[in-house]
Amino acid sequence: MITLILLHPLHSTPIQNWTFTDESVIRVGRATDNDVVLYSAVVSRKHIELRQINGNWEIVSLGANGTFIDDRRITKMPVRDGITIRLAQSGPQIQIRLGVVSTPIQETKKPVSQPKPKPTPFSEQTTRDTAIETIFGEPLEFPAATPPKEPSKETVIGEPFRKYTQD
Repeated sequence: MITLILLHPLHSTPIQNWTFTDESVIRVGRATDNDVVLYSAVVSRKHIELRQINGNWEIVSLGANGTFIDDRRITKMPVRDGITIRLAQSGPQIQIRLGVVSTPIQETKKPVSQPKPKPTPFSEQTTRDTAIETIFGEPLEFPAATPPKEPSKETVIGEPFRKYTQD
């Protein structure tokens, strides 16, 4: 049994996990046909493969942006229980656990998504300010605007205006 645990980017706390019992190859990437799908711009469509060979797991990096362990780029290496990998230098972190995991996390095959706010219908009388207020839920406050100065009628493109007499 192998468990992949997605870690929070700032706190390194578990967000989501995937447990596999019978698979000999596990694919992780952005493409929807992977066993673990991660929607991140720095994650390749086929980023890594975890392969079980003779009862031991190894990680193979396939992604263009690389896979990192302790800030070192890897291409292929054996998996140790508790190892944390990073997909790309700034991408998601995944902890790999071998055997039974006691971390109580909601298991899922799809990424957890945040509920989208309901769109508010706009009327013709909706102004830019009320539209922004509708989106962010707070009234906007702007400093009082000073009216623009009238351009000088004697200056045209930086030069004084000159009268020419007709011949």
